[in-house]
Amino acid sequence: PELRERLIAEGANTPADLVMAADAANIELASDADVLASVDSTVLTDAIPAELRSEDDDWFSLSQRARVVIASTERVDDPPTSYAGVGDPQWKGKVCLRPSTHPYTQSLVASLIIAEGEERADEIVQSWVDNDPLYINSDTDIYKAVADGECDIAIANTYYLGRLQTEDPAFPVEIVWPEQDGRGAHVNVSSAAVTRHAPNPDAALQLLEWLATDGQQAFADANFEYPANADVEPNDVVAGWGEFVADLAAVRQLGGFQPAAVGLLSATGYE
Repeated sequence: PELRERLIAEGANTPADLVMAADAANIELASDADVLASVDSTVLTDAIPAELRSEDDDWFSLSQRARVVIASTERVDDPPTSYAGVGDPQWKGKVCLRPSTHPYTQSLVASLIIAEGEERADEIVQSWVDNDPLYINSDTDIYKAVADGECDIAIANTYYLGRLQTEDPAFPVEIVWPEQDGRGAHVNVSSAAVTRHAPNPDAALQLLEWLATDGQQAFADANFEYPANADVEPNDVVAGWGEFVADLAAVRQLGGFQPAAVGLLSATGYE
């Protein structure tokens, strides 16, 4: 949000050629604020699937991460396989969640509204709240809390596990892919765009094209994320988590549903 507001304030005087965002809602809201430039690039449209770029081709995903259920491998035999399952009363006092102010939480709830409708999404989030979760404002610390027994299950991004497994291959937490019989696991993206008033638009476009093609492997591998370019394979650690069904249909809609998600989180008492 800060970068978006800065681009709005700077207008034609911005020194920024390229803007990058770690949340699909934020980049889509930047598009709505008219601070991004549509580009005509077959390099980009050939490399990045339609679901992972804007309809106006003014932003393009560079990598993907899934926000999944995670569970202790030492204490949990039958973890929930849906986001609604996290609200089952059997997990009361055993759940860790990221606070409501974080964009990852807001986008996850936006995806619930898109998939389930606002009434059902409200019921799901309320069930999480009713389970008296431990709110932790760090996914790394959430993984560690599950490993240490502060909670048995949680919702977190996949790439943090990659970091932890490089330090400890036997780290006692597993990914549980949710919604595999339906829409798929919630996916968010890191993305980039040429700014509307870029001082060097041609150079910015060249960099964006490189990031979407030759630079994909390095960009995605650096943070244990899934490449947005389907021709590029994830690194060995990420590939080791197995294949999964992803909810790609929601990615471009997350920004539009963010206000409803924020309101729902507040109404349910989600901290």
